[in-house]
Amino acid sequence: MSVLATDTKPIARTGAPESPPQARLAWQQIASTVEPFLQTVRQRLADQIRAFDAGIAPYAEYALSNQGKQLRPALLALSARATGQLTDAHVWSAVIIELVHLATLVHDDVVDEAAVRRSRPTLAAQWGNEISVLLGDCLFAHALKLAASFPTPEICRAVAAATNTVCTGEILQTQRRQQVELTQAEYFRILQMKTGELFALSCDLGAYLSGAGKVERTALRQYGLAVGTAYQLYDDCLDLFGSEAAAGKSLGTDLAKGKLTLPVLVLLERVSPAQRAKLQELVQAWQPAAWPKVMKLLRRYHTLEAASQAIAQYLQTARQALGLLPESESRTALEGLTVCLQQQLDALAAEN
Repeated sequence: MSVLATDTKPIARTGAPESPPQARLAWQQIASTVEPFLQTVRQRLADQIRAFDAGIAPYAEYALSNQGKQLRPALLALSARATGQLTDAHVWSAVIIELVHLATLVHDDVVDEAAVRRSRPTLAAQWGNEISVLLGDCLFAHALKLAASFPTPEICRAVAAATNTVCTGEILQTQRRQQVELTQAEYFRILQMKTGELFALSCDLGAYLSGAGKVERTALRQYGLAVGTAYQLYDDCLDLFGSEAAAGKSLGTDLAKGKLTLPVLVLLERVSPAQRAKLQELVQAWQPAAWPKVMKLLRRYHTLEAASQAIAQYLQTARQALGLLPESESRTALEGLTVCLQQQLDALAAEN
């Protein structure tokens, strides 16, 4: 890899094609404004396979070939464009963050015993937990190796600190399994750490590498943290109220593993003491047969509506943070992501 920060050739930018008003807030439409950048990131990630030993290359290729929506690279690119120009240094930063993200997914699927991720078997389901855990470690290590290749240590420090925060959040969530005393404040803090942090890092690094000032970087970091937390909140609701066919991954894993997400925390607050005690027994000795009973209670006490209000508040916080940036196509796209998330949430609510 060449010296990253010295290669500042701007990445080609392409305007978003026109589309009907009702489609303008679709994620694909938003991402299309930085599609050349995302294509470069995808290719650069594919190229990283050669950095792994031939014996583990098939596993790395399997993990790296299923990148999903590329939310974090897109956020990095949009933040960069909202404050300056895209360069090759932004591409490498996006690759690094995506490697960290994919490593967390590999580990999450082991912890959650998930069989499906993005409509195909997880790495653990294909090759077992031992290989999956070790491959996740390799992905983390490779990300830090790339980050250390920047002339400035700031990138490596930021990535290492964010990785530490993400892993700490996952550990805290694991510690608090089956603990009905978990407060909503503690739950939100865990979400900010395990998911919001990489969104925040993406936005902050995008702005930093574009030469943005402190005010713009702080605003974009706050935006990323709020959007990332809202995204994880939605994902937690999807695990309870969604369908595997639509989500493309295993659902119902949170309760099965004793993870108390916001709808369950709301339910514990709203039921009678006797019902709370019964719920505590169900959570601490979970059996699949309890699923219909718990879902009936979740719907009866309008827990999805309560969670939706919390998500809407985070999305509003994100939009307010963007108010500190100058108006631009990229700022509009970042605002559009909050609308997309709200639309997904509304669709989930309509199905329930």
